[in-house]
Amino acid sequence: MPLSDYVFTSESVAEGHPDKVCDRISDALVDAFLAEDPHSRVAAEVMCTTNFIVLAGEVRGPDTLTHERFHEITRHAVRDIGYEQHGFHWKDAEVISHIHSQSPDIARGVDAKDNKDEGAGDQGMMFGYAVDETPELMPAPIHYAHRILRLMADARHAGRETAFGPDAKSQVTLRYVNGAPEGATSIVVSTQHDPDVSHDEVRELVRPYVLQAIPDGWMCPEEEFYVNPTGRFVIGGPDGDAGLTGRKIIVDTYGGAAPHGGGAFSGKDPTKVDRSAAYAARYLAKNVVAAGLAKRCTIQLSYAIGVSKPLSFYVNTHGTGRVEEARLADTLQQLVDLTPRGIREHLQLNRPIYARTAAYGHFGRKPDDDGGFSWERTELVGELKSAFGAA
Repeated sequence: MPLSDYVFTSESVAEGHPDKVCDRISDALVDAFLAEDPHSRVAAEVMCTTNFIVLAGEVRGPDTLTHERFHEITRHAVRDIGYEQHGFHWKDAEVISHIHSQSPDIARGVDAKDNKDEGAGDQGMMFGYAVDETPELMPAPIHYAHRILRLMADARHAGRETAFGPDAKSQVTLRYVNGAPEGATSIVVSTQHDPDVSHDEVRELVRPYVLQAIPDGWMCPEEEFYVNPTGRFVIGGPDGDAGLTGRKIIVDTYGGAAPHGGGAFSGKDPTKVDRSAAYAARYLAKNVVAAGLAKRCTIQLSYAIGVSKPLSFYVNTHGTGRVEEARLADTLQQLVDLTPRGIREHLQLNRPIYARTAAYGHFGRKPDDDGGFSWERTELVGELKSAFGAA
């Protein structure tokens, strides 16, 4: 019997968190390449610390994207996040680029040639997940943890909340009764702040964003509401802690409520199945739940480098399914071509749509008119209902 009464915790980090700064720069580099050539290949990694940013990785794309352009893209990303601090400033930080051409051995395995279809950019397994706990079909703890920080960031960018700095973290613990979330047992928010603002003042500045983010009546007890538990958070971002691309993979996905294949997303063009197949798996799982065929759905895909077809396809509806899982798996694979090329074309992933994914989660977001978050669309619902005779 699955556990039905429990508590579960997820965390989120803001765009100014050191690791997220690196994710943002990495994805801004991906976007720059795809904007000039949709078939560019990019694997961009970033490290940042006090007023210092290092770019590394392998690319294949237009010659117009030089090291000087990489520097400009980096500074623009840091400025857009809002870093104009003594220890980390978009204008003053030293930027070093060690980005170089992609290995021909990797290109040989991935490129389509003669009768060979485009192969996967690496081996590995990827997971997608959806659950009916929120309208976005995301696990509730990570959904509300993201929402708290996004509301705070929106207020900061709009100039309504000048005391907040770019760096912040949240953590939401929810109580589940009969398998459904019913309220928060504790909430933690740590935010970088102006040095002239007291701890008590920061707590009251944060409170309305928490109350706005979570459902009415879900607020935790006052003694379990923690804001800046250390008492002070003035030095933050890369000045307070070094950052790396791809170090917040659970924040990026389902907050620990579902499995993760282990591969990060940011800095990778869509031939890399770490990214594109994880998006496809979420797309399929979300459509299953949106069609009412299950209340909860996990999908796993696996690939080998240079091989086009997925090695495995797994569906688990966790005892909530209204249809046979084996038949569901067959139907989903008929609806979407799950080769790397098929995924890219179906979700139209060869576009500059990735910088916006670098903070507040890759999933549970509203699809954009320009194709961003295309994997959040629910366009398969009609076909799934028809296939299974669902009302």
